[in-house]
Amino acid sequence: MLCLCLYVPVFGESQTEFEYFESKGLPAQLKSIFRLSLFIPSQEFSTYRQWKQKIVKAGDKDLDGQLDFEEFVHYLQDHEKKLRLVFKSLDKKNDGRIDAQEIMQSLRDLGVKISEQQAEKILKSMDKNGTMTIDWNEWRDYHLLHPVENIPEIILYWKHSTIFDVGENLTVPDEFTVEERQTGMWWRHLVAGGGAGAVSRTCTAPLDRLKVIMQVHASRSNNMCIVGGFTQMIREGGTKSLWRGNGINVLKIAPESAIKFMAYEQIKRFIGTDQEMLRIHERLVAGSLAGAIAQSSIYPMEVLKTRMALRKTGQYSGMLDCAKNILSKEGMAAFYKGYIPNILGIIPYAGIDLAVYETLKNTWLQRYAVNSADPGVFVLLTCGTISSTCGQLASYPLALVRTRMQAQASVEGAPEVTMRGLFKHILKTEGAFGLYRGLAPNFMKVIPAVSISYVVYENLKMTLGVQSR
Repeated sequence: MLCLCLYVPVFGESQTEFEYFESKGLPAQLKSIFRLSLFIPSQEFSTYRQWKQKIVKAGDKDLDGQLDFEEFVHYLQDHEKKLRLVFKSLDKKNDGRIDAQEIMQSLRDLGVKISEQQAEKILKSMDKNGTMTIDWNEWRDYHLLHPVENIPEIILYWKHSTIFDVGENLTVPDEFTVEERQTGMWWRHLVAGGGAGAVSRTCTAPLDRLKVIMQVHASRSNNMCIVGGFTQMIREGGTKSLWRGNGINVLKIAPESAIKFMAYEQIKRFIGTDQEMLRIHERLVAGSLAGAIAQSSIYPMEVLKTRMALRKTGQYSGMLDCAKNILSKEGMAAFYKGYIPNILGIIPYAGIDLAVYETLKNTWLQRYAVNSADPGVFVLLTCGTISSTCGQLASYPLALVRTRMQAQASVEGAPEVTMRGLFKHILKTEGAFGLYRGLAPNFMKVIPAVSISYVVYENLKMTLGVQSR
């Protein structure tokens, strides 16, 4: 029988031997003469206690706070498979070895730039034979007892589009790890994200409806404030009227998310990359095209959402009645009013949102990621809120013009104007400020929307059996 022991180097001290299993958890048969020793050549494990907590958390299947021998062996087998996937993703030359240039390229693909000296320093920490390259055995021996998987871990913990829903589904889709794809976890993430978006949009629907009303009706002559807008809505249709348009806004989540994800995956194949994670500019191109395809497919629902939000009490009996009314009086073309500014708005929204989020993410990873790429709840919510706010701010004038064009037939006496004509009219009569009508309630809903969607997403993940953070 064996007694498994570990030699854990503590920085600045001599090597110290620790028994891996607690004495009270060891079967009597294991307390014998044979002993297998494993060496962990890593300064990242500063103390045995920190190391043990990570391994127990990753491998404890029966949740008793300890690892038995069977759980430990299962952990090693499972972890080696994950390490093999990461090694293959880093080995871009497919020669079975990783050099400094490949490490630099992998981090550059994530938007993280390091010098060649820094890459060589990483190599030296794992290189046993002085070749300044790492083969599979060196990689495995270094990382086998380390629960962090680098690139896949960053993808796992830093999902953005799937988690955060601020009412505008124009963000670039998230990447999924090879393991998530192979195990089918990707669709559980999408389902959890869709459910979180539905709850988030419902909770912030009053602010969203107020934003639409202010975009369409507010002007210099009709200066509408937030309190006055809510009072007007409640006086006209009661408290229930605050949620007008929310039904169709929730219904369009599923088809839009599914179409965008499928289009994104197909565009990635068309680009011809087999990397686990695209470069930032590739993600922007693929995400923008996927967003345009999804928006084109569900755009009539966007028009219905605007019309339902602006309707008066008793004007329509429901969504189907509204659709029939538009079709009979205005024709099929009415369902694509505002389509051009909507598609044009994808680029600034998705581009700035992605750029800001990646910048914040990489700044945190460079400065604070020591033992894990998990940023924690507060950092993730802050990054999501800031990037979404910047994206909306950049694309807001186009969103306002889109909404006014969608609502044209519902406003009595409103002339039919083009996107260019509407921009000129707003700038002439209201100035640049007129392009940002309704911005206040729009920004007011960002923080609650991001927070609610995150909380619901995490709970739905546990319900669906997705790996928790």
